[in-house]
Amino acid sequence: MKIAVDFPSVAYREGPAKVLELASAIEEIGYDEIAAFDHVVMGYPSESRKTLYPAEMPVLESLILLSNIASVTNRVSLSTEVLVLPQRQPVLVAKQVSTLDTLSGGRVRLGVGVGWQDSEYDALEEDFSNRGRRMDEAIDLLRRYWEGGRINFEGVYYQSQDMGMEPISPQGPNIPIWVGGDSPAALKRTATRGNGWMASGVTDEQALGYVAEIRQLAEESGRDASEIGLQLMLQPPPRSSEDKLFYSDLNAVAERAAVVNAMGFDWTSVNATAIFQSGSRSVGAIIDRLAELSLIHISEPTRLRRISYAVFCLKK
Repeated sequence: MKIAVDFPSVAYREGPAKVLELASAIEEIGYDEIAAFDHVVMGYPSESRKTLYPAEMPVLESLILLSNIASVTNRVSLSTEVLVLPQRQPVLVAKQVSTLDTLSGGRVRLGVGVGWQDSEYDALEEDFSNRGRRMDEAIDLLRRYWEGGRINFEGVYYQSQDMGMEPISPQGPNIPIWVGGDSPAALKRTATRGNGWMASGVTDEQALGYVAEIRQLAEESGRDASEIGLQLMLQPPPRSSEDKLFYSDLNAVAERAAVVNAMGFDWTSVNATAIFQSGSRSVGAIIDRLAELSLIHISEPTRLRRISYAVFCLKK
């Protein structure tokens, strides 16, 4: 199982050099990927406005952040977890992601989702109500632009006539697109268009049920379900004081990682912002904790048997 680190925007408080130092350290420690969280703006709460995060929460723009990280790394892959694609102009996204893939030597994995924040769509002057339908079309448009050559695309929402976009990046149209979300539309999108599924905020039982649904939908559409990758966040973004202590307990993290692995997921992700919230309040402390986490493993046979039995029960 591969492990991504969800990069903490809070690192910016110590200056640009510290942001790049943290990125370099994540690669040197041995993690497989650095992932960027995506929001352009955050709305202040009101009686009519849904919010999940405080408007004052710092969020560095994901593609610019990853471009800077690419300049100081050589091995780790670079992903968005997840880019809210329908609130962005997709031809511009195609160019930005292709350029990132080119300058990183083919290390991009693009995670995409439809998002939840209607006020953010309003601020970016995009339509929140049809974001799912536009998402499907935008995925097809991205891949068409990544192929290169003379591009013609006639969709309901997006059209391109006799356009070209060079250079073709190392991965070209094979830049992997992983889909986030667990709505019926997101699961179908994964099964029919995605290279993988990025799961977050679901129970283990729900995750296994959604995986089974994705595989069934993939087979019904004529795809080989085994080619669709699977990722489950080690712990959802913390909402309570208890959740914020998760990364302070190495044994709990080790056991959780073993469970995710036993469930059959190819990827998991470690939330470095949650590490900050658990008490590692500087870039140096985050690096130290990530190094400790990279060394943990479960060697007790009884614990392994318990985990295997628990996962077996979930899959029944």
